[in-house]
Amino acid sequence: MSIRLLLIDDHTLFRSGLRLILKEGLPQVEVLEAASLEQAVQLTTDPPNLVLLDIQLQGVNGLEGIGLLHRRWPDTAVVILSSIATPDKVQLAASRGAAGFVSKGDSSDRIIAVVREVLNGSTPRADVTPAFTTTVPAPPRLTPRQCEVLGLLCEGLSNKVIAKRLQLSEFTVRAHVHSVLGLLEVTSRSQAVFVARQKGLIG
Repeated sequence: MSIRLLLIDDHTLFRSGLRLILKEGLPQVEVLEAASLEQAVQLTTDPPNLVLLDIQLQGVNGLEGIGLLHRRWPDTAVVILSSIATPDKVQLAASRGAAGFVSKGDSSDRIIAVVREVLNGSTPRADVTPAFTTTVPAPPRLTPRQCEVLGLLCEGLSNKVIAKRLQLSEFTVRAHVHSVLGLLEVTSRSQAVFVARQKGLIG
């Protein structure tokens, strides 16, 4: 029987980047995606083994959604994913039945480790503490122009549209995108969005 993970996040590019990270770190896991809780419950009738749930969603938010998901899929573990990893949010998520809590600022390895522990049936108590208790590496230094390109890239714009927006040639934009991917140590635009959010380079 395959292991199924349902990722719920309303930011398309971030969701795609995290999906790639999960598939690379957990190749045996099937990853489904949804942009909202409403879409998630319509996506599949078969209960996933684990739901990775963004805390800030349009409509029903993640904290409210924990109970909804548990009512629909009583045996499914829910791990909260959030950029707001304050102690009160962590405690509130735990009190509502979350099996774990990971910050969007956590490393890919840490997120995968928490997911793996929950899938193995254990509660990652040590990992419930948010990532601000650990040392976070300094973000890469991007030039002002690279920051502009990254911001537009995160909006899902093509090189052609970015070039028009910044009044640059497509060749120049391609060079900037290549440099940004290199600085972020990624190989795709969706991974760049994921890492940029992790490192606090974009909101």
